[in-house]
Amino acid sequence: MVKLNRIYTRTGDDGTTGLVDGSRVSKTDARLVAIGEVDEANSALGIAIQVLEADEGNTQLVAGLRRIQNDLFDLGADIATPGDSFEPSQMELRIVAVQVDWLEAAIDAANDQLPPLTSFILPGGSAAAAHMHMARTIARRAERALVAASQAANINPQAVTYLNRLSDYLFVLCRLINSTRGGDILWAPGGSR
Repeated sequence: MVKLNRIYTRTGDDGTTGLVDGSRVSKTDARLVAIGEVDEANSALGIAIQVLEADEGNTQLVAGLRRIQNDLFDLGADIATPGDSFEPSQMELRIVAVQVDWLEAAIDAANDQLPPLTSFILPGGSAAAAHMHMARTIARRAERALVAASQAANINPQAVTYLNRLSDYLFVLCRLINSTRGGDILWAPGGSR
């Protein structure tokens, strides 16, 4: 259970922050950069959810996205936990295969409702899809940051896989949202020459 009595602690005034094991690292550490990118992806999802909630009939999509937001908090805790063991415990949150499996099933279910892609698509379409595209690209940036962190520290491989699947899911979700709002915006290679 998390209990925050105070928001500021002054412990980070020296440019460091604490990890789950109590060790302190620079706020510019690759691990912390990845955590920040995950947090930004989660915030972008929050905006996309608000736009989706303004439309009726999106309750199932919103419920899935809220689940993902919770997973992203788990992911941040996972990244902030140094060590060689990636098994979850009472004291350590870790991304596990079942969370990745859920995303893969969600990708397949959404993709089954869509025609095959015949072109690359441009980010945009409806407001909900445009916000979802923004969340997708931030999730992809978070994945790159986590891969960079994994070159300097032991990072849970399931965490990297989760972010990879998340950006795939958000891409398919953009298409699904646009499928009832005018369709995908297709790329026209060299179209403005």
